[in-house]
Amino acid sequence: MSALKPLKIDIVSDVVCPWCYVGKRRIENALALVPDVPVEVQWRPFFLNPWVPREGIGRDEYLTAKFGSPEAYKSMAGRVVAAAGEEGLSYRPDQVKRQPNTIDCHRLIHWAEAKGKAADMKQRLMELYFRDGGDLTDIDVLVQAAADCGLDADDVRKRLSTDEDVALISAQAQEASDKGISGVPTYVFAQKYAVSGAQPAEQLANAIRQVSAEINAQAAE
Repeated sequence: MSALKPLKIDIVSDVVCPWCYVGKRRIENALALVPDVPVEVQWRPFFLNPWVPREGIGRDEYLTAKFGSPEAYKSMAGRVVAAAGEEGLSYRPDQVKRQPNTIDCHRLIHWAEAKGKAADMKQRLMELYFRDGGDLTDIDVLVQAAADCGLDADDVRKRLSTDEDVALISAQAQEASDKGISGVPTYVFAQKYAVSGAQPAEQLANAIRQVSAEINAQAAE
């Protein structure tokens, strides 16, 4: 019997999207439920808040612009805080003091991908932001995060000081938007089926199995 054709999964998300934080854990749990299905996962950039300047803004200013007031967000945050907790994750909204523009975070994930560390980099940045209240606009924080994931700190610091891959990341994020992706996380299976939202692991596992079966049946014809 021939080997199964790997299922390509593109995960479109942003590191400051709380449901993407939950969704990352759920897709990982889903993959653990289907160990017999070969997959190729790629993390794709999305800008949840493209209007936030490169230097970032204060968290209260951001919450006021987006939700009307910091208090208004507090009443909404409980659901995602609880969902994160159910997945073994910690989201502490009160710790977050600064809202970053995430293009540099996406550059780090892209660079980490070359070393097979994209998922690790994504997780580290999300933990810093949601759990620790880390300032993702601070280059020292970003360089340390990269070093934590096995990247060369001096190399990353130099690259962050340039515009390397800014145009590439911006183009990839625009491509997602042009394809109609407006909510994240969005999981795109085999570049043809999209599932939006942090769906339960079992549902994602079912989708992975179904689409894998379909693409392998087509390949066998």
